[in-house]
Amino acid sequence: MADSQFSARSRARAGAPTSGVIHVRTRLNANFTVLANVLAQRPGSAVTVGVAAYIASLPDGAPVSITALCEHFSEGEILISRALRELEASGHLERRRERGPDGRVRTRTYFHDVPPGDDDPDSTPPPGRRSRPAAVRVPVPAPRTASDPAPLPPAPAPAAAPPDPLPAVVRSPQTPSAQPAPLGEADPDAVRVLACLRNADPRLILSESEAARLAPDVARWLAAGVSPARITETLTAGLPERFLARPARILAFRLGDLPLPAPASAPPPAKPAVLPLQTCDGCERAIRAARPGQLCRDCRMEQESLRAAC
Repeated sequence: MADSQFSARSRARAGAPTSGVIHVRTRLNANFTVLANVLAQRPGSAVTVGVAAYIASLPDGAPVSITALCEHFSEGEILISRALRELEASGHLERRRERGPDGRVRTRTYFHDVPPGDDDPDSTPPPGRRSRPAAVRVPVPAPRTASDPAPLPPAPAPAAAPPDPLPAVVRSPQTPSAQPAPLGEADPDAVRVLACLRNADPRLILSESEAARLAPDVARWLAAGVSPARITETLTAGLPERFLARPARILAFRLGDLPLPAPASAPPPAKPAVLPLQTCDGCERAIRAARPGQLCRDCRMEQESLRAAC
């Protein structure tokens, strides 16, 4: 009998795939989290799936703010806030304002493993969240036999009344969420003011999309007569020591109200008119007078004394 060859390859497991991942399962009894495939296999950003898995593993009451998540992950505030917005749009994350027993209004965060109404139609959504409308079952008529009478033609539907004429403003829906114009089309003076904000506060760093969104408001301030120095002072004065949101949101809030322009400074007082030089008719000295033929003070006093003596 031939000796066994230890260098030969071991026979592959029966039924194992020839390509792709092969799972090595380990049964866990503690310190594990159950994730739905709709969340774990969510297409899109890997940061969003990682943030969702981390939030699902946290106990109730753990902080899940942008600041707390940035302390755990190596990604910055932009990627973390974008991931939270995607989770909120998909229904996994929900923020509601609730009034506590002490009367104070707080923002509560709810995380759903599966968005309500997606997989379980009988699941009851939490209070404050609208449930999706239930599907309407349309009855299917039974097949008609030859002995059944022919069905009557359907009655004509009543003619719909013509809609009331509406003004053009009502007919055209407003689009408040329109994309801002490109940064190259914005006012260069407004863009320069926004770019120089980091000189006053290094934390006020804006992206191109944020600068393009804020540039029209800054241009409106400039058109109202507000100087760039006062715009910078208004936007950077009294900022908090720690931002809980993007700087662009704080700047947009401050740009919402147009301040009054600084009052124009009073013109300087006019200088008194300087009289030209003239020659005194009595002593030939140079004096300042409005017209020639005037006397200086000494000559006038001497002339007045002679008149008094006579």
